[in-house]
Amino acid sequence: MRKYLIINILFLAGCQYFQPKEVSTGKVIARVGDKELEESSIIELIPANLSSADSAVFVEKFVTDWVKKQLMISRAEEAIDFNEARIQKKVLDYQYALMVHELEQKYIDANLSDNVSDREIEDYYEEKSENFVLRQNLAKCIYFKIPSKAPDVWRFRRSLRNYPQDTTQIWSYANEHAVKAFIEDSVWVKFDEVLLETPLKDISDKTNFLKSNSSIEVSDEDYIYFLKIFEYKLIGEIAPLEFIKESVADIIINKRKIALKKELEKKIYEEAEQTNAFEVFNN
Repeated sequence: MRKYLIINILFLAGCQYFQPKEVSTGKVIARVGDKELEESSIIELIPANLSSADSAVFVEKFVTDWVKKQLMISRAEEAIDFNEARIQKKVLDYQYALMVHELEQKYIDANLSDNVSDREIEDYYEEKSENFVLRQNLAKCIYFKIPSKAPDVWRFRRSLRNYPQDTTQIWSYANEHAVKAFIEDSVWVKFDEVLLETPLKDISDKTNFLKSNSSIEVSDEDYIYFLKIFEYKLIGEIAPLEFIKESVADIIINKRKIALKKELEKKIYEEAEQTNAFEVFNN
């Protein structure tokens, strides 16, 4: 019976474009207590780009979810003595909050500038630097994962010792033999992520490891891992601006949004005050 209902709904969904939008079949396909779910409630929700099989899955899940939701509501009504007035107040508060949110969003969309200059970012960073304390170690480094059977590894090792003099040879060798490589030596990266695929990932004290090492070579059965560290920032230090620049820009934009909300509220209040649209009565 359930399978038949789903097939019937899919047939109606395919024919919906030949019927007036307001027409409803009125056919009930599920009932929980005095709550009923009609075919027409589902037809208009089925995405147009779904295949027949996917539509069947969509319908079955919708019906099951609807039944579960109504059963939970029914059980809640039985188990809890609800204050109907209080619930209605919460519903209205939520409705009004949604309406206000839509108004605010429309105002923000029309007035928000999302261009943030480097000067603004730097000024905010300097003013609020204490808010950007690192919770993880960072490093500027280069990293290579080389198969242990790769040819002339000794040449690569020697070139790496002379970095940055022999960069052409290093990049050439890495391009040909490295399974993985990171060569952006001016970019701050999370140190834990650098070590993730190496035998060093389980080091307990990575802070002291960073302080004590600048050029590292370790190996396992299959690979040799080369890591050269040029600079680091430790947990508890202020994050470098380059690492959090995008986050600072997002904070600035979010503050603009908050300011626009307050601006809209003030604007509406002042307009209403000028037109005597509200009254406040003294007790």
